[in-house]
Amino acid sequence: MKFNKTTLSFIFLILSGIINAQTVSVNCEVAPPYYPRSEGNNRLYDISNCWAFGAVTYTRVSSQLITGNFSMRSNTPTSLDPNACWVKSPWIKPGTGNITFKMKFEATSAATLRRIILTYCSYDPASLSSSKEGTHIRFDSISYAPNLPTTAQTLSFAVPAAIANSGLPYKIRISFVGTGGTTRYNMDDLVIPGTHWSDPSNNCLPLPVIQDADSDGVADADDAYPNDATRAYNNYYPAAGKGTLMFEDLWPTTGDYDFNDYVASYRYNLVTNATNRVVEMKLALTTRAIGASLKNGFGFQLNNIEPIYVSSVTGTQTNNASWVSTASNGTEEGQDYANIIVFDDAFKILPSPGGSGVNVDPANPYATPVVQNITITFSTLSDLILFKDDIIFNPYLIVNQERGREVHLPNFVPSKKANVSLFGTGQDATNPSANKYYKTKNNLPWALQVEAEIPYPKTKIDILQAYPNFASWAESSGASFTDWYQNLSGYRDNTKIYIEP
Repeated sequence: MKFNKTTLSFIFLILSGIINAQTVSVNCEVAPPYYPRSEGNNRLYDISNCWAFGAVTYTRVSSQLITGNFSMRSNTPTSLDPNACWVKSPWIKPGTGNITFKMKFEATSAATLRRIILTYCSYDPASLSSSKEGTHIRFDSISYAPNLPTTAQTLSFAVPAAIANSGLPYKIRISFVGTGGTTRYNMDDLVIPGTHWSDPSNNCLPLPVIQDADSDGVADADDAYPNDATRAYNNYYPAAGKGTLMFEDLWPTTGDYDFNDYVASYRYNLVTNATNRVVEMKLALTTRAIGASLKNGFGFQLNNIEPIYVSSVTGTQTNNASWVSTASNGTEEGQDYANIIVFDDAFKILPSPGGSGVNVDPANPYATPVVQNITITFSTLSDLILFKDDIIFNPYLIVNQERGREVHLPNFVPSKKANVSLFGTGQDATNPSANKYYKTKNNLPWALQVEAEIPYPKTKIDILQAYPNFASWAESSGASFTDWYQNLSGYRDNTKIYIEP
């Protein structure tokens, strides 16, 4: 599948939308089929949804109503104690914004003072109370004296910054206090920004809280990047440990077929976000051996992924080689799909410490393998469409810095810059119409990718001698001896294998 801008625009339109903020509210009404009901039953219905009331009842007396058929009515306040008369929310995870409600006073008699006090409390699992409420903290209030409004007004109080979007459960309490007279409060249409987080089936205790520091929807315990909302998961290949890449550089002829002209261990990580889109690819490539005399380069193609979907590439080492043309995003210019040239000359990565080749002849000094870390960051557009299965890693050798002379894994397609006139020459039996690439007529390859870190033949030793079951595996197109590389009895001839110290 080839991705393009039209496809991305269509997907973007599907995924785009307006997200409405969540609220927790109580309006004293019960929706059909339960309505009409008594004020007492309506109150019990809201209690069943974990609202709580202290010296507050529901009324349906017309003079006491604010909106609808029912409103709240306080007892006559007799003190300034906020614990005496109140409405308390369920456990919620508060959002940002304002707590709003409508209120008025009953016109009965004069009052010395009336005050509304707002507090919040956190969940305290160590509390001896059944509600597990912590200490209530006052965050706002409004006072009336002596003139009290008897027509409904809307009050608004900001959610405290200390609890807004914290991801933790809190309760909001609105207390009605006062001294003097018998004037009561009427209240209705209470709305609190946030998410209902009480469990009615468990004594209205909070639902389990997921710690999510970056608010990407992935719990910190499951998030490999808990403080980065653009990343969430690591997806390694191979899943456990490192794999091995081995190349024979005399394609299209088989040459000495020792498969040590370039040997590397590899492992890559596809970093995905909370919705499993790939945002980054990290390749750790360890150059272990160079059995060639040629100055070979190395690169890889991401099959079917156009260069436009790559934002940046870091970690390559091409030394301004004249045959490498790199675009501003780090991919190779002039390609249909994203190609990354990792290095132009293997000997600049792992210089020879003496003798011919590097780490292929036990008689020569050993060179410590060198790790390159390549990071590909994908663009915002590609974040909408790239999944793990979309990434096809297609590594190849570039023989003696001759750009068109690519050596790929068996049946992997070449890049646009490959010299296809070499197909069918020497021992190569490539047949694009049959999807056969980089194989001899007997299906022997020039490159290998093994999902384990394995040793390689000594210089000038045919891999068919070092690994006796290799020929059966290759000639059967992988049907026989799928474990040909394992360290099992009869599977290796250790006298013909280079043993790294």
